[in-house]
Amino acid sequence: MSTQLKNIVDSTNNMNTILQEIQDRLLWLSMYMVDYANHTRKNRGDLKVGGHQSSSASVLSLMTFLYFEYMNSGDRISIKPHASPVYHAIQYLIGNLDEKYLNTLRGFHGLQAYPSRTKDPDNVDFSTGSVGLGAVAPNFSWLTEEFVRNHFNPDSGKDRKYISLVGDAELDEGSVWEAIGDPTLSDVKNVLWVVDLNRQSLDRIIPGIRVGAWREMFSANGWQVVDAKYGNKLQNVFKEPNGEILRNAIDGMSNELYQRLLRLDSAALRDWLPRASRFPDEMTKMISRWDDQELKDLFLNLGGHDFDTLRETFAQVNLNQGPAVIFAYTFKGWKLPTIGDPQNHSVNLTVEQMEELRKTLKIRKNQITSRIDPKTNTGKFCIETGKKLIPKKSLPTPIPSVKIPSGFGRTYGGKMSTQQIFGLVLTEISRNVPELSKRVVTVSPDVASSTNLGGWINKVGVWTNGGNHSLPEEEVTRALQWIESEKGQHIELGISENNLFMLLGQLGLSYEMNDELLFPIGTLYDPFLRRGLDAFVYSVYSGSKFILVGTPSGITLGPEGGAHQSLITPSIGVELPELSFYEPCFGQELEWIILSSLENIRTRTESTYLRLSSQRVDQSLFNPPQDPKFLELLRKQVIYGAYKLIDRSVEHDYNPKSNVVNIACSGVMVPEAIKASNNLLEEGIFANVINVTGPGPLYREFQ
Repeated sequence: MSTQLKNIVDSTNNMNTILQEIQDRLLWLSMYMVDYANHTRKNRGDLKVGGHQSSSASVLSLMTFLYFEYMNSGDRISIKPHASPVYHAIQYLIGNLDEKYLNTLRGFHGLQAYPSRTKDPDNVDFSTGSVGLGAVAPNFSWLTEEFVRNHFNPDSGKDRKYISLVGDAELDEGSVWEAIGDPTLSDVKNVLWVVDLNRQSLDRIIPGIRVGAWREMFSANGWQVVDAKYGNKLQNVFKEPNGEILRNAIDGMSNELYQRLLRLDSAALRDWLPRASRFPDEMTKMISRWDDQELKDLFLNLGGHDFDTLRETFAQVNLNQGPAVIFAYTFKGWKLPTIGDPQNHSVNLTVEQMEELRKTLKIRKNQITSRIDPKTNTGKFCIETGKKLIPKKSLPTPIPSVKIPSGFGRTYGGKMSTQQIFGLVLTEISRNVPELSKRVVTVSPDVASSTNLGGWINKVGVWTNGGNHSLPEEEVTRALQWIESEKGQHIELGISENNLFMLLGQLGLSYEMNDELLFPIGTLYDPFLRRGLDAFVYSVYSGSKFILVGTPSGITLGPEGGAHQSLITPSIGVELPELSFYEPCFGQELEWIILSSLENIRTRTESTYLRLSSQRVDQSLFNPPQDPKFLELLRKQVIYGAYKLIDRSVEHDYNPKSNVVNIACSGVMVPEAIKASNNLLEEGIFANVINVTGPGPLYREFQ
């Protein structure tokens, strides 16, 4: 804590007093944003805009503590999707968001439904949405910064913490456990997850208490596991004689019973607590000490809403020793009339309920969207927190002037596949473009050798964050030399396409996040793109720039057929925004496309998806012009997506009205189209062959 912040706290003698006032104002502002979007904003028609008021309320204390006490300058955080209103309310209080945005939640060009790196105006670190991807993004961002530290800047984000605020229902997602269990992330440090354990999902109260199994799963993967279960009031009662009676009763309740009791009045609570205990008489006697309000407050005193408990819990974590997860017990709908309601996920407060909340929180009608008075200690604290957390505005780091050639001037002969040529192009880069080569990083989910990365890996080595490994010499000379070091440039993941796309996405944001430009290239079996599709879309949506190589493509991997079928991936490539999809046939095409794609990464323009094949193609079918001017024109046509490979218009009797057809083709179907054109010529039909190298850019240009 800075000297200025410490002086403000000392003058109040109680940090909690400041946090409570901030928390109340955040509660109001976040509820107001949702309410305005649903009840006040014009031109919304009869649509319910939504906004997750109850889900926002459950993390109020956690986010207040994280931002206003725990986090330091440079720390990065992923916010659970439904807490978007709270995030924006915090940014407003610390001076990072203009007041005009408070009335734009879920509106056109307004604050997004879920935090967005590319669309929100207030410096979101990680886009979040469904399927647990935002939760794991900080893990891969940490890995990216470790790579940057090893290769370029040892001081990059040296003391930075990577934090994920995760909804408990997100832990049902397989993507979470794929990331937690990946061996490449086994030595992760400075990563903290905080689980908002409110025990409710979208439709219901979650039956059973699963946190025990989750604890074991995190612990088995080397994570520190800490609970913030009960607040200090309850903990003090538990320490009293017979206090364990109350603790055992609450611990033993089903989630359904516990949540139902939240909605009962104090008389009903006095009736039910003894029923939940093995010692009903003693329980009745114990709870008779407190009046109705005291009993209700005590029952609601969970750790996730108690600043003293949070402070004690976070202090137990040592991120230098490895990753940690804190299970913070909370209430969905905390401080709202919807608390504990099994259907409260999408319920909005009524106009009357909002007015009652305003009065309870002592918000004046003429200060509905005001910040906390900057003359007060709490207002000063918000201003100083903003100075601490908001990045200082500076000129963008210049993009490194890496000179990327448009071609290597070589030829490709014989029968070769695009998969083979991909490996050759990487080798050419490593030999001839050192400034580019040192910034290329390849990633593979345990398929590096079978996607033709062997030559590249032999040249640059495999990256490991654990330092160099000394092993006895082998007598066998292997085609793939797997040499690991901190300076290696290939990252090998476990067999998880989801993790591949998440890491590619964070590597592809290294310029924006770490001020260091990388050129990430990921390889996978093309049919399995579907397996990681959500993470693929997430990474592109987040503004990442990278190259994806899917190989081999085609209907099957072999004549016998099977499950490895690449059927719908072309349409994915064509339809995904901010992405160019190519399926070249010849080596020269692929070389031009890869170099152009690397330039697009350098200029932060777009990502590229290459669909390659293991089918060998006669390279002599490609006859580039000798004139440099026409050769450059052909290169541009290849990049733009199509060119005329066979032009029959020079033939005698060529008549588009009677005897001309056009054959459009891609990839390994090009030789078949050439053969068909020659056969048709014998029958008096003139068939032009259009080689569609890039269905994606061609379609986009057509649109």
